[in-house]
Amino acid sequence: MANPNIVNVTEIYGNTLVALATNANANSQNLVVNAQSSGKIYKINALYVSNYQGTNAADITINHRTGANEFSIASTISVAADSTLVLITKDSSIYLLENCQINMASNINSALSVTCSWDEIK
Repeated sequence: MANPNIVNVTEIYGNTLVALATNANANSQNLVVNAQSSGKIYKINALYVSNYQGTNAADITINHRTGANEFSIASTISVAADSTLVLITKDSSIYLLENCQINMASNINSALSVTCSWDEIK
């Protein structure tokens, strides 16, 4: 796993992904993946979790996977019905190195949408 030097940046691309957490009580699903040997670093600028159903709360778990190791960014946090949880903002951004990814899992199928915005730096 390399840590690309970001002093001599040649390219920066903005990305936004919105995805449903569709794997209730299953293994986590990939949200953002920085492939091994990509030569890139991802700066995660925003991560929001919205519960768009109007009835029940739903739990979200967001993990940072580095190779075979997984670490929690948010572990089983309840998101009330019709509300949004802010996990990462530009003021608290994190870097995703090569061979790392952000995964998500929920306890209720398709109750939560996750929005992630990041800069892909090369």
